Amino acid sequence: MGNVTEDLLRAILSVVARQTFTREALTEIVCPPGSTAKQLQAYNLCDGTRAQGDIVKALKLDTGNFSRTVARWVGVGVVHRLGAGREGRLLHVYPLDLPARQKGRAKK
Repeated sequence: MGNVTEDLLRAILSVVARQTFTREALTEIVCPPGSTAKQLQAYNLCDGTRAQGDIVKALKLDTGNFSRTVARWVGVGVVHRLGAGREGRLLHVYPLDLPARQKGRAKK
């Protein structure tokens, strides 16, 4: 039963978040101009199943830079920390597709 409850809570968060953060606004927060596709990949990995360290390892990110990025995302409310400290799992408000302005760069 715990999985159903968790899935329902994630669905509620997603619905509320979509009313709070438009796709365009969320994209600007997560992938500001000059950011890379890896930034978006990192955000999308914040699906509630991974801790910060897991995402760093999976994408081979700089620990310090990603820590600051997560702090910024948590500060503006687009990522939530489930559990205490860096061992807590990260949960985004909803996943994003690659912005159109970056699709051309990702193919290169």
